[in-house]
Amino acid sequence: MIGKIHIGASGIAGWNILKRNEARHLEIVARDPQVTRSTQYFCDNISSAETADQLVGDYRMLSVALGAFGLEADIGNKAFIRKVLESDLSDKGSLANRLGDKRYLRLAEAFGYGASSDARSFEEGFGDRISQDYLQREFERRVGEGDENLRLALNARRELEILRQRDSSDKTLWYEVLGNAPLRSVFEGAFGFGPSYAKLPIDRQHAEFSAYSKRLIGSDSFSDIGRLESAEKIIRNFLLKSEAAASSSFNRFSAALSLLTR
Repeated sequence: MIGKIHIGASGIAGWNILKRNEARHLEIVARDPQVTRSTQYFCDNISSAETADQLVGDYRMLSVALGAFGLEADIGNKAFIRKVLESDLSDKGSLANRLGDKRYLRLAEAFGYGASSDARSFEEGFGDRISQDYLQREFERRVGEGDENLRLALNARRELEILRQRDSSDKTLWYEVLGNAPLRSVFEGAFGFGPSYAKLPIDRQHAEFSAYSKRLIGSDSFSDIGRLESAEKIIRNFLLKSEAAASSSFNRFSAALSLLTR
């Protein structure tokens, strides 16, 4: 099994190296026997999972399904995931619609096990599509084992492109950012927002994030934010400030240590 991906640098330098070598790293992960076995099993068996209960009851298939949406940490929360998958998406009060983290909604939409949906697990090419998403997320996860900030950067680039293509209002999309912990952390870092911002009323948080977006890239609309050059600016600002914060913490630690050793 291929382990974590070492880039050899952090911050913006690491990001530039990662982008140059991304295709090669993805190909290596795709050839990993563990990944190959997981995705092949999913493709071979997903058409037999006609209900949410059947999917949740198969650990190997569920691992790929959750991993494809960045929800692998929920592998043990089977009852919760079953409720998400069975949510009636036509009902705004259903669990998948109520959750602030819209990755759960995307999971429910993708599989279509809810009362108002048709199961999609038997559709031609379904297994391949989910497997490709799983591969991308697995690549990001392995990058994160070496540098979590680079994983967050990859995630943000992909998520912002998805948001750019959505028909929802910008206010709705901002609320999705606020409810998506990995994506939110990139915006917080890029904007220089500390933990105290999360304690503000949600409307105030939206106003603050929106205002800073206008200052940084000249727009608070996701049709602009999701464009590659705008997303790149947000990501680079996040990496720059994260590296500066880490350096500052190290310098404070070194200064304190020098006082203790005098």
